[in-house]
Amino acid sequence: MKFCPHCRADMVPAFIEGEERNACADLECGFVHYDNPVPVVAAIVERAGQVVLAHNVQWPEGIFSVITGFLERGEDPAEGVLREVEEELGLIGFDPALIGVYPFARMNQVIIAYHVKAAGEIKLNHELDAIKLVDLDKLQGWDFGTGLAVRDFVAKRNQP
Repeated sequence: MKFCPHCRADMVPAFIEGEERNACADLECGFVHYDNPVPVVAAIVERAGQVVLAHNVQWPEGIFSVITGFLERGEDPAEGVLREVEEELGLIGFDPALIGVYPFARMNQVIIAYHVKAAGEIKLNHELDAIKLVDLDKLQGWDFGTGLAVRDFVAKRNQP
């Protein structure tokens, strides 16, 4: 952010509350850009004994992940994750079970991840162009972002 959204003065680096942040150069304005992480919901969607992984049209070829989306203002995360499943896959989700909450500093996000059971016919929206169906017993996580939730989900499923 180069200019203050309140008064249009330059934004400058400043130490505020022990952190370097961008602040308005006009001390009378006092605007501070805290750049706090954005809440994102993620769904490990289980349908007919398989997990649905999807490819976003903006991602490199061959990259698939769980269903994600931004939480709307005032929205309960469990409701938001069901909304995203319906919007992106055309599926009716039910019984959202919280897996965990994960920092994703690279994208300045906090991921709120759920296991969501779903039913219906998959109909991709404009954000997705491919899916991969993975048997529950073959699902594996990865070392960042939503992959941490997938790892926790798999570990919990494999507990005796």
